[in-house]
Amino acid sequence: MLAEVGQILLLISLALCLLQGASGIWGAHKLNGRMMSFADRAAQAQALFLVTAFVILILLFLASDFSVRLVAAHSHTAKPWLYKLSGAWGNHEGSMLLWVMIVALFGGAMAIFGQSLPATLRARAIGVQGLIGLGFLGFLIFTSNPFERLTPIPADGSGLNPLLQDPGLAFHPPFLYLGYVGFSVAFSFAIAALIEGRVDALWARFVRPWVLAAWSFLTLGIALGSYWAYYELGWGGWWFWDPVENVSLMPWLAGTALLHSTLVVEKRNTFMNWTLLLAIATFSLSLVGTFIVRSGVLTSVHAFAVDPERGVYLLGLLAIATGGALFLYATRAAKIASTTTFDAVSREGSLVLNNLLLCAATATVFIGTFYPLFMEAATGDKLTVGPPFYDKTFAPIMVGLVLFMAFGPLLKWRIDDPKRIVKPLLMIAGAALLMAVLTVMFGKTVWGAAGMALGVGLIAGALISFGEKAKFGKAPLASSLKLMGRLPAAAYGFLLGHVGLAVTVIGITGMSVWAQEEQFVLNPGETASVSGYELMLVDVSESEGANYVRQSAQVNIFRNDVEVARLHPERRFYPVEQNMTTETALDYGVFRILYTAIGEITETGLQVRFYVHPLVSWIWIGCIIMAFGGFISLTDARFRVSAPQPKVTHNAASSLAE
Repeated sequence: MLAEVGQILLLISLALCLLQGASGIWGAHKLNGRMMSFADRAAQAQALFLVTAFVILILLFLASDFSVRLVAAHSHTAKPWLYKLSGAWGNHEGSMLLWVMIVALFGGAMAIFGQSLPATLRARAIGVQGLIGLGFLGFLIFTSNPFERLTPIPADGSGLNPLLQDPGLAFHPPFLYLGYVGFSVAFSFAIAALIEGRVDALWARFVRPWVLAAWSFLTLGIALGSYWAYYELGWGGWWFWDPVENVSLMPWLAGTALLHSTLVVEKRNTFMNWTLLLAIATFSLSLVGTFIVRSGVLTSVHAFAVDPERGVYLLGLLAIATGGALFLYATRAAKIASTTTFDAVSREGSLVLNNLLLCAATATVFIGTFYPLFMEAATGDKLTVGPPFYDKTFAPIMVGLVLFMAFGPLLKWRIDDPKRIVKPLLMIAGAALLMAVLTVMFGKTVWGAAGMALGVGLIAGALISFGEKAKFGKAPLASSLKLMGRLPAAAYGFLLGHVGLAVTVIGITGMSVWAQEEQFVLNPGETASVSGYELMLVDVSESEGANYVRQSAQVNIFRNDVEVARLHPERRFYPVEQNMTTETALDYGVFRILYTAIGEITETGLQVRFYVHPLVSWIWIGCIIMAFGGFISLTDARFRVSAPQPKVTHNAASSLAE
């Protein structure tokens, strides 16, 4: 019965999406207050129905109701409850229900929190959001129904992919989807602004928090996915330029550019057309990610790789959404013009450079991801684009971006005197040079010194910029501290965002330049040495877990004859899925992670991999700091300031007050 209720809720939501889209867009066109008000209520009702449908799917998984095809295919009675829960979205159908639910939640939130906006702008945006939901709900209901019944009913189910039976993967998709779908709000408001022919500070002030929230969630989602790949897959790396990793990185890069450009629209009433184009591009890249993961076009450990016919449907949605938006932009963007100018040496000028570098980085990842597909389609030859390509293209762009981020925020709006920032530039350069010298003195490489200097320079620039806001050095210390307490939340968010990126840069440097990795074949009692550490294989044992059989090794790690860790890497065999996985064992330190993994037992002994990864945890710590900075910025009171609504002419049928 629950499955049928869920199916009915999906059908009602589909109808509400259609009504929401039509009444929002047509009501705004006709200045019909009743229709615009109905669009608000339809968005909120749709959110409620889809949340209920998703809860029903979770209950079906927790109850192991194998009469539902999806539950039978992705759950098992012996599976722990956490993975029964995550099984609700650890598959194509469930993840698409999660996707459309988040689209609806954002649409409902737009109706609730957008009351300070002009009624027609809000109604058009909510209407576009409804049409987005309509497309994906149609895809869900007609090609990927999560509530489809199954006969005969199996006794125990098939089970979830063992690689996904991990806490990191339980929470990685929801954060990722909150990021992907969060950018739909900026897309919807960009389309609404193009229809109205107007973008202003009020528009940017409302859109920017949504972009900020989406960017923060996407940052967390990418970080969780990276960390999961690091410890779960047993490869010993944090980023592999896997195609599905790339399609999450592209909207993050474009979203970062969008976040900065909305700031310029809000502060200086310029960058309007560029910001609208970025809003379209960012959400379009999110749709590209959805298409890639579900079309079977690319093979990846992250991909669902389902029926290519579903990919055709998604490709059609992508073409309609992106193509329609770009056509509207081409025909309407000329009506939206910037009203202010700025000098090259200015905050706006630095943000132009920031946007160009971010877009160049996005284009590089796009080419590296899709070039092999285009070549295979054209010639039939299979190509692989790996780390060497990105090291030579993407890395230099990001180095340039970080360099300019160090001093760009020090510039004033509209026009500035280059001589004014000479002193702060010298301070930034001095901090970076000192870090480089110290790194070289401790016997590290030149490339390592350059990376460390880059990170420290960015931290110094962020601190100096924040210090200028609090007038440190220009006012008494007590006054500066008092002023610091009155700074808006966005100032602290800026500081944490830039410092977080610097911490990530330092972590990437440590992992890329100084990692030591070795593989051995050992028998119990034998030892091996790596980078000043000695490891001893103590024993190998077998035991049973909740729904798997484990082969576990005890590896003791010594440094200078002192035991520093006892690690227990495993291999797990899942009888239901007939699948074997590697479970790594890690020892965490402030400045390094010791990483062990085991392979098969051969005639000569057990295969053991041991890695020493300096600073690698700083990569994810930096991402958390960045995301936290974004959430701190969301508390800024300026984002909650209401603005008077412009007067709208009443029509004969109704008024906007109704």
